[in-house]
Amino acid sequence: MNRRISFKRRIIIYFSLIIAVFTVGIIHFEQKQIIKERTRSLELTLENNADIVYKYIKNNSVSPELDAELVEQQLQYMQPELRLTIIDWQGKVLYDNQVDVELMENHIKRPEIQKTITFGEGSNIRMSESNDIKYLYYSKKYDDSVFIRMALPYDMKLQTFINSENSFIYFILLFLIACVLMMYYYANRFTKSMRELREFSLSLKKGKPIPEDFKFTDDEVGEVSADIVENYNLLQENRKKLEREREKLLQHFQLSEEGIAIFSENRKKLYANSHFLQYLNNILDKPTLEVEQLFSDPSFKDIVEFLNNKSRKNNLYTRRFEKSGKQFNVRVIVFDDNNFELYISDITKSEKTRLLKQEMTNNIAHELRTPVTSIRGYLETILSLHKNQDAEGNKRIQNFLERAYAQTIRLSELIQDISLLTKIEEATDRFELESVNIKELLSELKSDLTVDLNEKQDNFIINVADDIVINGSRTLLYSIFRNLAENSITYGGENINISVSCSNESDDAYYFEYYDTGVGIEEKFLPRIFERFYRINEGRTRNDGGSGLGLSIVKNAILFHKGNIIVKNRPEGGLYFLITLPKRVK
Repeated sequence: MNRRISFKRRIIIYFSLIIAVFTVGIIHFEQKQIIKERTRSLELTLENNADIVYKYIKNNSVSPELDAELVEQQLQYMQPELRLTIIDWQGKVLYDNQVDVELMENHIKRPEIQKTITFGEGSNIRMSESNDIKYLYYSKKYDDSVFIRMALPYDMKLQTFINSENSFIYFILLFLIACVLMMYYYANRFTKSMRELREFSLSLKKGKPIPEDFKFTDDEVGEVSADIVENYNLLQENRKKLEREREKLLQHFQLSEEGIAIFSENRKKLYANSHFLQYLNNILDKPTLEVEQLFSDPSFKDIVEFLNNKSRKNNLYTRRFEKSGKQFNVRVIVFDDNNFELYISDITKSEKTRLLKQEMTNNIAHELRTPVTSIRGYLETILSLHKNQDAEGNKRIQNFLERAYAQTIRLSELIQDISLLTKIEEATDRFELESVNIKELLSELKSDLTVDLNEKQDNFIINVADDIVINGSRTLLYSIFRNLAENSITYGGENINISVSCSNESDDAYYFEYYDTGVGIEEKFLPRIFERFYRINEGRTRNDGGSGLGLSIVKNAILFHKGNIIVKNRPEGGLYFLITLPKRVK
């Protein structure tokens, strides 16, 4: 059985090795420097001797030929073991005080001579090929086309001088010992704290209670250990809270009337409540107890395709099912980790309520439309008859009849607006989507409003390109701009400009600017102008005959197209609307 080395021993071993390698490196580097410096010192000595010999020969020679006697006269004042060699620039040996020059080969390829040719001087330690003695060579070139080479035997004496040790090595070794001792001391303290932390960890694993007086050592490691313990206690507390919240969530899922199931990325069930299995079996063609079977059922083909689409822009998908007289709404939510949630809601009751409400609204509108139309027709007939009479008494009747007629028109418009709003909110599938050329639609609107525009002497300006086309409901797009224009004509005043322009375009939407140069609205009223039946002036709308639903229709029609509208007052006067309309209703 192998016994694992303790943490303390590992620290001592590892750091001792690091310090030892570092120490050896320092000693090696220092020795290299010492050898280099002492070698250079010897080279300077040899250079000085070469200079002396050269100057002596230069000053005392009477002929251009080398005088060996002059050289030997000078050598007798130098070290007896010193070797002197004089070489010409072709490498021929002219003089050597220890070897017969006739026996010596050309020296041009000697390492020290090659260095001298390049740098003016050079040195080398090697074995002499002439006498098989190891020398420290130093060579220097002079102007007289000669090399003077000095050499000393590289014997024990010279080696000792170059490689001699010094006190620095002992200092480094003492430093190494001191570092190891200090490391041993601090390793003891550090491992004591680590041992306490390990005992704490083992106690937690074994479920033993932690003594109340348990404390760590009073140092940095002890502080870190105490922080770990504190974080552990917080983690345990948070785990308990999380578990309580989880129980609440599961209880909520169980009591929820929706069917809820959570799946992993590979479509394995993580959780499913009882309603989910119940609703799922109502939708599937074959009953099952395994909720994962839904991914292989043809009814859920669209949902599977949505989950398989890794490039989807939206993590939410909704689909409706109608089976066995019931209607279900299935919603998929994909999380960031690719786990996902499936909700199944039984919307049979709410759908019946919606249809009943829609039917009731349509019936009310239908029932009101017939008598209102009849009253309107009768009143028109009476008005036409009374207009041809000149009796003074009939003026009052004429006045009342005109008022009644105006109210029937207002009631008729109100019914139309309520029907349109109900249709937008409750029956969006009844609006046919088509390609609508906006400039053609605005031109048609301008033509329809010609009488009203001329009456107020208003100017309707269209600044929209011919190729701007939106795939949407022509009816609702027309109602957006018609209601805005009618509001401007009715409340903006006379001699105003009404402008519609396409100010910008993105890959998937157009941005329209609508404004008039009328009187505008006080800032405090702007947030509420899209509310149904909201009146800035309670009497204004009634007197002018509006239904109070125009801007509400505008807002809902834009929302139907998944667009947006912003309103504000223009600094120059009048109202400004920024309308965003996607190019295609999704």
